[in-house]
Amino acid sequence: MKGVLFMQIDPITAALGSTTASTTSVNGVNNFESYLNNAGNNSLASIFQKAADTYGVSVSLLTAMAKQESNFQANATSKSGAMGIMQLMPSTASYFGCTDPYDPEQNIMAGAKYISELLNKYNGDTSLALAAYNAGSGNVAKYGGIPPFKETQNYVAKITGYMQEGVTLPDGTAVAASANSNAAYNAGTADNSLSVSQWDSLEQDALQDILDRFFNYDDYLRFLNMFMKFM
Repeated sequence: MKGVLFMQIDPITAALGSTTASTTSVNGVNNFESYLNNAGNNSLASIFQKAADTYGVSVSLLTAMAKQESNFQANATSKSGAMGIMQLMPSTASYFGCTDPYDPEQNIMAGAKYISELLNKYNGDTSLALAAYNAGSGNVAKYGGIPPFKETQNYVAKITGYMQEGVTLPDGTAVAASANSNAAYNAGTADNSLSVSQWDSLEQDALQDILDRFFNYDDYLRFLNMFMKFM
């Protein structure tokens, strides 16, 4: 969303204020991953602003999501296979045209497009959109709101908190806090929303991805072992 305030702060202060171990500073110099994230013509700040302007989603929401998802690490990969800064699952990345999930701009633009569509689907309700981004729209529909999954509930709460506190990017750029999390979406500037059939296709393609997010192979083996005991 246009008009979001960026301001430069001391990188040492930013590093000391971080609560995440993956963002470190030595003698005031950000780690190499941070350097890579901000190398070239497109800094993370400019990419987030471009994504916000393109899809009508506030910079404060996008940066809060990125902090929670990967702490801005472009090469991050989760145990379930989610990739990049916005932690896109393979089918989701492919659906939104992201051919290289480890490319910061492609990843952020695809993640912004996805959360924009979810915000449109839930009439601008940021909490429901975030819950669907994390656990899938099917689970939001099933439980009539934020699913009772500890991971998803913590996910929504942490991102909402980051939006209210403001987020600092790896290069020390600070994104102003957003007082109202549900003011994070401007439908008037967003692209056309997905049709019902497109949503069905996306959700079917992502079903296994969502299952993998919550149930890994070890979980499957434990279930199988318990099942065999009752046979």
